Amino acid sequence: MRILLINPNTTEAVTAQAAAYVRRLVPAEIVPATGRFGARYISSRAAAAIAGHAALDALATHVGACDAVYLACFGDPGLLALKEVSPVPVVGMAEGALHLACTRGRRIGIVTGGVLWKPMLTEFVAMLGLTERLAGIRTVAPTGGEIARDPDTALGRLAEACRSSAEIDGADVVVLGGAALAGLAERVQPQVAVPVICSVEAGARAVIAAAGLAGARATLPRTESVGLSEELAGLLRGD
Repeated sequence: MRILLINPNTTEAVTAQAAAYVRRLVPAEIVPATGRFGARYISSRAAAAIAGHAALDALATHVGACDAVYLACFGDPGLLALKEVSPVPVVGMAEGALHLACTRGRRIGIVTGGVLWKPMLTEFVAMLGLTERLAGIRTVAPTGGEIARDPDTALGRLAEACRSSAEIDGADVVVLGGAALAGLAERVQPQVAVPVICSVEAGARAVIAAAGLAGARATLPRTESVGLSEELAGLLRGD
């Protein structure tokens, strides 16, 4: 089984970190792909919109011979567009983690890095139809990229945010979200009274399950494009 892991920001170190973590978890070959263009770390709607294009570009270039696609960016930029055009199943990190959280508790808290993510994640949760299950979203000041460079310094803030999610917001399960936060949930868990879910692990396990469920792909209109990569233009033409 081959899984295409797409990190739609342009920080290759985050891609490598997430891919290495996923390889330890699932029995599959992981094909990592980093966005060719866009933000180093996604922290605004503009950056997320560009990242959706970068994710489509990566899909078109690397999806051949893969059995499923893992959009390894919490917030899942471009998720619905990827699902629309991909020849194989696509699972987003936030999508997979939140669906798992729904099986672990009634009220879901989210903790992530980067203060600008809160409104974007609120909208994403609504898109999934899970607003009534959301206890709250808490962010810490360091971005995911900063946390990846110095996770030890961020652990205290992340643990405090997870505790506040449970004790103040009323969450009975907390999702620790972000590719750069891979492996930190297990380090935070001893300081938090409710289950803490690693979004990287949850998404990885969801994409393995999805890989065996490929169905018929919808027939899309052939789209002529200007200025796109040859691979992406070909995918949209239906080549």
